[in-house]
Amino acid sequence: MDGETAHGCWLNSGSALDAEIVGKAGFDWINIDLEHGVGMEYDLPGQLQALSTSTATPLVRVEALVRQRVGRALDLGAQGIIFPMIKSLEEAKQAASYMRYPPRGVRGMATLTRAVDFGLTFEDYYQQEDQRLLGILQIEYAGILDHLDDLARLEAIDVLFVGPADLTLSLGVFRQYDHPLFLEAIEKVAKATHKHGKVAGVFMPNTGEYEKYYNLGYRFIGCGSDSIFVMQGAQNMVQVLKDEGRRVRE
Repeated sequence: MDGETAHGCWLNSGSALDAEIVGKAGFDWINIDLEHGVGMEYDLPGQLQALSTSTATPLVRVEALVRQRVGRALDLGAQGIIFPMIKSLEEAKQAASYMRYPPRGVRGMATLTRAVDFGLTFEDYYQQEDQRLLGILQIEYAGILDHLDDLARLEAIDVLFVGPADLTLSLGVFRQYDHPLFLEAIEKVAKATHKHGKVAGVFMPNTGEYEKYYNLGYRFIGCGSDSIFVMQGAQNMVQVLKDEGRRVRE
């Protein structure tokens, strides 16, 4: 329950400029979304370079549980991977193995990548991979709730991260964020992470949910995305202009 909260958001436009702007806003972490965002893998280098001008930790949500996808994102400079829609303990173990070099995992070895400053800092990176990289499993599937303790025990996993929309959909209570089934689920996630020294995380639909998650012990909290920020800003300006137009005509 103690400790500071790390705040973050999503990038789903694929834009390096958006990444740079959002990165300078002051978030602790920012996730580049390759699962649902419009950006593709070839957009990653520019976005990661843009985020390197900020203090935000750059994460990537991969679109599939594939070793090469994970390794490529890490080699390009991602400092953490979000694994979506984990449906079994076996999938969680696979995800954990993709975060580590042999013999503890199956990540492919490359010594001249952007992540290691093209070879300049490889030894330091290799020796400190445990401290450098975040492994984040998304809890979005009702069936995985029976394995939370096992997930939280995995060595390369640091955060169990709730996706409220998908989890409520899987529970049969879509977007009912105050439903007893969902409330029970997020409490179970919090208890499992606390028990095993890991962190509970969530991507909230709105900031009005903050107190609920904080009081449960969630300390890795995200909300909003670059496209949402642009849309909301544009809508607000349209409304201001309309209001001003009505005012001056009266």
